[in-house]
Amino acid sequence: MLRLSSPLLPAVLAAGLLAACSSTQVDPTAKWTPDRIYTEARDEVSAGAFDKAVPLFEKLEGRAAGTPLAQQAQLEKAYAQYKAGDKAQAQATLDRFLKLHPASPATDYALYLKGLVNFNDNLGMFSWLSRQDLSERDQQAAKDSYESFRAVVTRFPESKYANDSRQRMTYIVNSLAQYEVHVARYYYDRGAYVAAIGRAQSALTDYEGVPAGRDALLILIKSYDALGMTQLRDDAQRVLDSTYPAGTAAAPGASELTKKSNPWWKFW
Repeated sequence: MLRLSSPLLPAVLAAGLLAACSSTQVDPTAKWTPDRIYTEARDEVSAGAFDKAVPLFEKLEGRAAGTPLAQQAQLEKAYAQYKAGDKAQAQATLDRFLKLHPASPATDYALYLKGLVNFNDNLGMFSWLSRQDLSERDQQAAKDSYESFRAVVTRFPESKYANDSRQRMTYIVNSLAQYEVHVARYYYDRGAYVAAIGRAQSALTDYEGVPAGRDALLILIKSYDALGMTQLRDDAQRVLDSTYPAGTAAAPGASELTKKSNPWWKFW
C-alpha cells in the first residue's frame, strides 16, 4: 500500500484544494447591485429568455430582502415562470407572495396572474375544432382560474385587471357548460338517454343562464321523448319556449344536435 511521506502531504492537499476551487462555478452577479440584477432580469424577459430571468429574480429576492424591490422580483419571477411554461412553480410563487404580503398594492395583479396561470383559452374549441375532450384536470384548472379572477372582480372592482377578469370568467363558465353539453350529446347519440339527461341537467343547474343552456334543454327534450317520458319532455319544452322564445317551437333531430356551430365563446 502506497503511503505518502509527510513532506508531500501538504502539497497534495493544496493541489486538491486548487482543483476544487477551479471546478467551483463563479457567480457573475456577486458584485452586482440589486438594481443591476433587476435590469439584467428585465432584459432577459424582454428577450423572451424567461428561464434565464427566473434565477436572476431569485437572486434579487435574496439581495433586496425586506424591500419593495424584493416583492417586485417575486411577482416578476412568477410571470417569468408562467411564460416559461412552469405553471406549478408560478402558482407556488404567487401563493407565497399572497401569503407573505396580503396587504400589498399588487395583490390584484397577483390574483390576476394566478388566474392566467390556470387559464386555457382553448377550452371552448375542443368540441368542434380539436375534437378533444376537456379532462377532469383541465376542468379543475379552469375552476381554479375562475376563482382567482372572481377574487379580482369582487375585491378590486376598480382594478385595471377587473374587466378582463370578468370576460375570462364568462368564457370559463360558458366553456365548462358547453363541455357538459358535449358529453350529453355524446351519450344521446349512442342511445344512453339517462346519462344524457344527467349531463344536460348538470349544464343547466351548475351553469345557469349560459348560451349552452339552450342546447342542454334540446337534449333533455329529445332524451325524454326517446324514453317515452312525455310529461318531463313537455315541461322541458315549456322551459325552452319561455327562456329562448325565438325559433324554439320544435326540438331538432339527432343530426341537428350533433351539427357544428360557430364559436360563441371568444370575447377578445
